[in-house]
Amino acid sequence: MNRLPLPSVAVAAVVLAGSVWPAEPVPARPAKGQPLRPAAPALPAPDGDVVNVDTAAKLADAVARARAGTTILVADGRYALSKPLHIRADRVSLRGKSGDRTKVILDGGGTLGEAVWLSTCSEVTVADLTIRDVVWNGIKLNSDTGVQKLRVYNCEFRNIWQRAIKAVAVPEANREQLRPRDCRIEYCLFANDRPKKFGDDPDDTAGSFNGNYIAGCDLMYATNWTIANNVFRGISGRTGEGRGAIFLWVDSRDCVIERNVIVDCDAGVSLGNSYRDPKTPVHCAGCVVRNNCVTRAPEGGITSLYTKDCKILHNTICDTTGKVGRGVRVQLDADGLVVANNLLAGPKVVIDTKSRVEERSNREGIAPGVFVDAAAGDLHLAEKVDKVVDAGQLLPDVKRDLDGNRRGDRADLGAHEFSPE
Repeated sequence: MNRLPLPSVAVAAVVLAGSVWPAEPVPARPAKGQPLRPAAPALPAPDGDVVNVDTAAKLADAVARARAGTTILVADGRYALSKPLHIRADRVSLRGKSGDRTKVILDGGGTLGEAVWLSTCSEVTVADLTIRDVVWNGIKLNSDTGVQKLRVYNCEFRNIWQRAIKAVAVPEANREQLRPRDCRIEYCLFANDRPKKFGDDPDDTAGSFNGNYIAGCDLMYATNWTIANNVFRGISGRTGEGRGAIFLWVDSRDCVIERNVIVDCDAGVSLGNSYRDPKTPVHCAGCVVRNNCVTRAPEGGITSLYTKDCKILHNTICDTTGKVGRGVRVQLDADGLVVANNLLAGPKVVIDTKSRVEERSNREGIAPGVFVDAAAGDLHLAEKVDKVVDAGQLLPDVKRDLDGNRRGDRADLGAHEFSPE
């Protein structure tokens, strides 16, 4: 087993009421070259039944034997997986022991279909590790068996050629009982080193999706999920027509997508799909997309298709190529949608629906040069911009910004509340 002597990650934050904010937010002008999102606060030390593993065989055995409440601590190293790790008990934690996600690598070798399965379980945590080089899914929720309260925390997903996290369809019988509820995806990195090729996934051929069957998170029937403080980079299909870095559809409800940074993905945040089963009139209901930054997403920065009572608030969307026109794209049914206080540099708000949509205080036509480092995806404001700073009314749903700093009564447009040094 190869050891990986890589640097650890420094962390500092306070957890308040389930969200992570600085202890005393102090607005500051970010420096160029800083990480796009803050490091994850360290998880508490485990208690109860703790199993330490340091080989792939021991890891597979520990997962297979895990009982309710077991914590599996994985030593630093690279673990070649020959089959999926299947978690089937409540309150199981699968964690990298050191807390440095770059030092614990679950490696599919480019041939393993799926790395981690979840079935008939609740309150499972997967944290502080990397899943890489998997053909289909990094973590798959077998949602038809009942999987709730999953937490994916401080993980890296690299070169996953269909979905890094997948929540599958739930059959109509017992759907309300089984649908995946109350899950959290936080402080993770989703990154591919290059666009997908035909050879990465034998099922994705020219006769199917033409090498574009790829997304970051693909969630069906998701209910009350939080997807926050993640970075998505390079989630791209063979011809640039992949699915969303964050893709919710098929009767997903009351999810919050916030403070994520998405760079060079074919599509940013996708609420809904143009395909709709007649039995599912609404893809997403009551979902909120706020304080996200999206850079260079040619298929659309934030998309709403077949939604109801959703909100797209205080996001910053930028294109540095001059080729992307659809920043916020609304089509098909979108009753009750609110699109407000978004900031767009290059792309535009494109609303093409007969549904009742409330659109207000969005600003287009901003130059990418007003941001700290638009090319790298850092869309913090680097300067005070007229008709951006203090240009919006404070929204009840967005009282803090991308970094957790409080917004004033006259809120700045976009994800970042500017303050001079």
